[in-house]
Amino acid sequence: MKKCFTLIPILLIIAFMVGCHDHTSTTTIAKIHSHSSQKEHHDKKTKPNKIQEEKSQKEQLLAQAKVSAEQYDYQKSITLLKKSDISMDVDIQNAIDTYEKQMKNLVTWPDNSQISHLFFHSLIVDPSKAFDGDEMAHGYEDNMVTINEFKKIINQLYERGYVLLNLQDIATLDKKGKMVYQDIKLPPGKKPMILSQDDVSYYEYMKNDGFAKNLTLDANGNVTSTYVNEKGKAVQGAYDLVPIIDDFVKEHPDFSYKGAKGIISLTGYNGVLGYRTSESDYGPNSDEPNPNFKKDQQQAKKVANALKKEGWRFASHTWGHLNAKEVSLDLLKKDTSKWKKEVEPIVGPTDTIIFAFGSDIGDWKQYSNDKYYYLKNQGFNYYANVDASKAYWSQLGPDYFRQARINVDGLRMREALTGENNVLNPFFDVKKVFDSLRPTAKKLILYKGSSNNS
Repeated sequence: MKKCFTLIPILLIIAFMVGCHDHTSTTTIAKIHSHSSQKEHHDKKTKPNKIQEEKSQKEQLLAQAKVSAEQYDYQKSITLLKKSDISMDVDIQNAIDTYEKQMKNLVTWPDNSQISHLFFHSLIVDPSKAFDGDEMAHGYEDNMVTINEFKKIINQLYERGYVLLNLQDIATLDKKGKMVYQDIKLPPGKKPMILSQDDVSYYEYMKNDGFAKNLTLDANGNVTSTYVNEKGKAVQGAYDLVPIIDDFVKEHPDFSYKGAKGIISLTGYNGVLGYRTSESDYGPNSDEPNPNFKKDQQQAKKVANALKKEGWRFASHTWGHLNAKEVSLDLLKKDTSKWKKEVEPIVGPTDTIIFAFGSDIGDWKQYSNDKYYYLKNQGFNYYANVDASKAYWSQLGPDYFRQARINVDGLRMREALTGENNVLNPFFDVKKVFDSLRPTAKKLILYKGSSNNS
């Protein structure tokens, strides 16, 4: 009996140990199963995410390439796709093949001297305010176009095959400093042209006359314009040339050659882009200090950077809107220095000068005078005057490019309606564009036997 009782504790200990071992094994197995299940669930969850990410990446890549291709930059599209991590994807390969075929169909523009340049001033938002009979009304009718007119003009330009490009696309300096023409490759039937807008400063005299107040940025960082409506409320929208063109190119990418939009020509004496940024006119030591001077400079710079990102270029229009032909070289130097001090820090350096008053620093012969040598030394390689006697005129100098611009405004359109000048005919039908809200509209519309075309 004593021996039997001695064995019982031993057997109990063994049983307990076996039980513990079984419990440990069960727990371990449970953990393994749990980990395996979690991994399987994680793999199932991760795999669709990865597939979705790759799909999204491919869609973005193809969309980006499509825009470049629509703007005739097929090489950019092809390079983008070939350098991607998914370049061997079937859809990517198909897109590359398509763009390579389309690129072969492009033709080189035959003569870079035959490219037109149209320019505008600020657009009239409210004709009733601009044409209200005050001392400014006649100038507005002569020099401006309304938003309704401008929208019709760009639609007709697009329908007639015109495509926006930059001056630098026409000609550029080679490594030796010689100005040489560049190949402009477009589909058959397309015609390159330059677009520019003068005096994008929203001068003080324009206040309450039916024009936009400034160019600014919306909540998404896109360039838009501000307009103070009849209730005195500041609203944002496409109230001037820049946002209208931006919207149009988004809808019609093929209206732009490699992302080009146009040239914004700036003076400096009232500031730029609707901001009172001139230190000499609005700084702390000026006669009329702007309390928001620094803030205006910062905002103007943000807008300028966004404009450049969107394909816009800047040009000097001289700081004080000078007649470069009439002023002395000394005054031209002082004015240029002021532009570089007050405007260039906001918009960045520019190699283009668009002369105010349609003036120039020389006749039709190649430049060879002190004013040219000075401006060239200041970094200006592109020069523009005004000549509405023909659809295009330009001059390829040894180290510069000069181009004539056509003013699209009330004066030029009235001449078209009366038959005095037909220079606008290749670009749009003035009878279908001319705004019936213009003071001279009834007389001119009756003269042409046309009905309401506003």
